[in-house]
Amino acid sequence: MTEERRDEQEVVADEKEQQVEEPESLQAEDTDEATDANAQAAEEIEINPLELADVKNRLARVQADYDNFRRRSREEKEAQAKYRAQGFIEELLPALDNFERALAVEPESEEAKQLLEGMKMVYRQLQEALTKEGVEAIATEGETFDPHRHQAVMQVEEEGFEPNQIVEELQKGYQLKDRVLRHSMVKVNV
Repeated sequence: MTEERRDEQEVVADEKEQQVEEPESLQAEDTDEATDANAQAAEEIEINPLELADVKNRLARVQADYDNFRRRSREEKEAQAKYRAQGFIEELLPALDNFERALAVEPESEEAKQLLEGMKMVYRQLQEALTKEGVEAIATEGETFDPHRHQAVMQVEEEGFEPNQIVEELQKGYQLKDRVLRHSMVKVNV
């Protein structure tokens, strides 16, 4: 039995040596595979100058688009703040017109004169509030016709006026800062 045991021990020892040798051979195979993978990666990483220029160009375009987006967003916010009261003011313009028509009436009695004075005070306060917001009336009579600020509803031939000069204002126009809210309706000399 001792011989059998020795044979078994030798077999076990040989197996252990083979196991020890296998990892070394596997390590050699892994190293070869890693070298091959690195070579392939190096080939893939090799940069084509045309592709690099294309990528840089696309990156520059994306950056420019983003800058333009930020600028437009900022301008829109500024315009929104600047013209925040536009809708409200446009709704107020007909009431302002009615105030002006009421103030144009000549009162006959003392009570009507006092009422008219009260209306004038309210009208002045309304005008002051609109002026603080940047609303102003568009100049018309005697001015040269400007289609961006005036709307010609009549053409007349009047002496003493230049061609294309405004003769009479039919309805007052207003602008909020640099934006026209309502064009002035005018008569223009031919």
